[in-house]
Amino acid sequence: MKLKFWGVRGSIPTTMSSENLMVKIQSIIERVKESDLKSQDSKQAFIMSLPEYLTSYVGGNTSCVQLALSDEEIFVFDAGTGLRELGKNLPKSVKKIHIFLSHFHWDHIQGFPFFDPIFNKNVEIHFYSPVEKMPELIAAQMRGPYFPVEFTTLGAKMIFHKISTESSFCVSQVYVRAREMTHPNTSYSYLFILPDGKRIIFATDIEIALSDFEYTDDRKVFFENADIMIADCQYLPVEYHAKEGWGHSSYCYMVDFANHWHVKHLYMFHHEPMYDDKKLYEIRDNAREYSKKVLKSPLKIDLAVEHQEIDV
Repeated sequence: MKLKFWGVRGSIPTTMSSENLMVKIQSIIERVKESDLKSQDSKQAFIMSLPEYLTSYVGGNTSCVQLALSDEEIFVFDAGTGLRELGKNLPKSVKKIHIFLSHFHWDHIQGFPFFDPIFNKNVEIHFYSPVEKMPELIAAQMRGPYFPVEFTTLGAKMIFHKISTESSFCVSQVYVRAREMTHPNTSYSYLFILPDGKRIIFATDIEIALSDFEYTDDRKVFFENADIMIADCQYLPVEYHAKEGWGHSSYCYMVDFANHWHVKHLYMFHHEPMYDDKKLYEIRDNAREYSKKVLKSPLKIDLAVEHQEIDV
């Protein structure tokens, strides 16, 4: 199975500015030496030696992650603007799509009206959430005057599953559990236990509280020993103190939390829309240093980057 990131930003879609692009180009030019241009191999070696923030784009779409189950079936975590591009690149063989929604703030659902499969009568789309009014909330953003195409006119078969946070359930041999977290209007994290026992947690838009560190049976079942945790790391510590109650976490608190529950690999997610690639990679490096040198932890830490694929 493979995970793929299609949207990694928080709050609002963010494009790279011309100014940021020019800064990257200038930084690359300043590093070039005559010897780097002698051959194709030396050019390639030079490119490979550049810092990641100069050779990649973290991405500007909002929350959307794909888990491919088979050629015909996929899981999708959230329906932010990244869902549009997912739909454009989805193989025609996919006939069943399972969308797990963390919550219904716009940045987590606004890709849905632009998702090509919703117009395909041969596709079955299943939605999952503990929220009672899920169908109405999905349809509401497609009513006039906000959108020209009504939800009721879509071609795909839509099936809504109101789920419980009290127990797990099985979807295509994957066991799933939802957990309520701290966020304005509430957000839900999801645990996915794959057929081979691998554990993936999708935990965006959560504000880590001291109570989340308390050892209880339900927390241990949900968080402990996850192989991958995709988690909200939007704020710097100083920012969090100014924005306490906004429903997001500082990267330091999330690193503490991941270590506390013996998570193996943390993917930093829901990136601050004001931060460029250089800033985000600096935050990643700081998180790695904090985890390794201060906490003495083996935790792996990476940025969630659009179009990145992960073997699970």
